[in-house]
Amino acid sequence: MIKISDVIEYDQKKLQDSYNEALKNKDFKEFISKLKIDDDILMKYTSTLEECAIEYHHCLNCPGLSECQNKLLGYAYLPKIVNNIIQFHYKPCKYKLSQDKKYSFLKNVKYYNLPQSYMEASWDKVDKRLVSRKETILWLNNFINNPTGKGLYLTGNFGCGKTYLIVATFNELAKKNIKSAIIFWPEFLRDLKSSFNDDYEPKMEYIKNVPLLLIDDLGAEAVSSWSRDEILCSILQHRMDNNLPIFITSNLSIDNLEQHLAQTKDGVELVKAKRIIERIKYLTEEKEMISKNMRS
Repeated sequence: MIKISDVIEYDQKKLQDSYNEALKNKDFKEFISKLKIDDDILMKYTSTLEECAIEYHHCLNCPGLSECQNKLLGYAYLPKIVNNIIQFHYKPCKYKLSQDKKYSFLKNVKYYNLPQSYMEASWDKVDKRLVSRKETILWLNNFINNPTGKGLYLTGNFGCGKTYLIVATFNELAKKNIKSAIIFWPEFLRDLKSSFNDDYEPKMEYIKNVPLLLIDDLGAEAVSSWSRDEILCSILQHRMDNNLPIFITSNLSIDNLEQHLAQTKDGVELVKAKRIIERIKYLTEEKEMISKNMRS
């Protein structure tokens, strides 16, 4: 018959052997020497402490976030001694803390279905040398200095940088604590359809009332009476009634957008499309920007 005391002694020996084996690694030995806690406690967490030691030493020689070798980018999994008990937690590195501080303004911007790269859109990175973009850049720069009045309906060829310029503008205004939302229109509509029993109402309320709104790529969606009359018209009307600026990007001119919005599976509905266009014209100034494809 096996005695419980024998099992405990056997397990204790396994822990000790594993711990002693780990101590042969100088990085591990150096790491745990900083913890100031008895070996009897440390040996119970040998494998976890080995993982912590690896991540700690990764951080010692790390040149930046792009070279981070740890499991969670910008964090090290480390032990903390609380009342002689070991607790483990993720601690952000200096590069992560610096990045968070640099991009703290992003808490003022909500991105709906926009690529992650746009979150780093910066006014400082905008190429202001292109003559074809000069008028638009000047308009947006004036808006940054005085963010009131009409928004902008920006049309132009595919890839000319319409979205980037306005997102960079919103990011700049976010540094002044001005909140905004940026929605990629075709995907936003799909999300709304799937959220009727979830967060549809709060999402719509936020979009209607946020101080600045960008509807990106209007005209790229398949038009339905629902998307045009219940969603787009509702947003435009609310923002018009409350003097809230709206920005719109599209590959279509406003005149061509009217034709696009008129076409639904129910037929051609010019009056309803015209109602949308009247609100867009009230809320925005139209500018066309033809430039080289910045994505190529």
